[in-house]
Amino acid sequence: MQGGYYSSVGGIATQINRLDVIANNIANANTTGFKRDDVVIGDFLRLYEQHKDFLPIKEQTKDAAKFYNRSLNRVPQIVEEFTDRALGGMMMTENTLDFALGRENAYFMVETPSGIRFTRDGSFTLNEEGRLVTKEGFPVLPREYIDAPQYIDFINGFQMEVDTNGNIFTRSLNNEEINETLLFSNLAVASFENPKYLKKVGDNLYQYPEERYNEMEFLGQSGAVRQGFLEKSNINVIYEMTGLIETNRLVEAYSKVLKTHMDELNTEAITKLATKA
Repeated sequence: MQGGYYSSVGGIATQINRLDVIANNIANANTTGFKRDDVVIGDFLRLYEQHKDFLPIKEQTKDAAKFYNRSLNRVPQIVEEFTDRALGGMMMTENTLDFALGRENAYFMVETPSGIRFTRDGSFTLNEEGRLVTKEGFPVLPREYIDAPQYIDFINGFQMEVDTNGNIFTRSLNNEEINETLLFSNLAVASFENPKYLKKVGDNLYQYPEERYNEMEFLGQSGAVRQGFLEKSNINVIYEMTGLIETNRLVEAYSKVLKTHMDELNTEAITKLATKA
């Protein structure tokens, strides 16, 4: 068995998967509130250490398992993929329907056809019914939605103001009480005990397991909401391009090793065996 052959193939596959992650990061460099993904590259030895007590398996002896693992336990592979949740920069838009969150582990809650989802993208708008929605048309939800499903609907003739805790106030533009504000509703800002369970599901949305909703907390005093701002992605394009170049070079290096095994070592082995025979 040629251990170098398996290591090279595993290395190429691992770097191609890493390349997909980097390419997705670069593609979302200008996506509002996007959080970069990254990978941890390890080897088969970690898996072997976790499961070696279960050997031998069916039709396999301990000696055979040790032989195979000596050859395969250093094959590179992605052992973990994670999301960097660091804050992105704040961009002022002066649009009253744009919102940013100035702290990590805080998300707006929206309703989609697939259920409740969470997002850092606060570029909201009003639909034809006067309902506060995302750019995709998903209703933005208040904190009370979990206990009593409801939406944030506005009527004409009122100005909306939102404080740093997400409380929505309205100010009438049609009468003498223009300077008086009334508490109208609020933006649900959710935080999670275990944010690692947040899963990206597309459209800049996250899903959190319903069975873990008891770990979710609504931040009524977060002080994190910024009206008239949007959060940029936390992508550093220069850093991602450096990773892209590194990945391409590693794929090229592994390819050369693989070619050496296939074209030179195999040929030499066949020649020597044929000579001895």
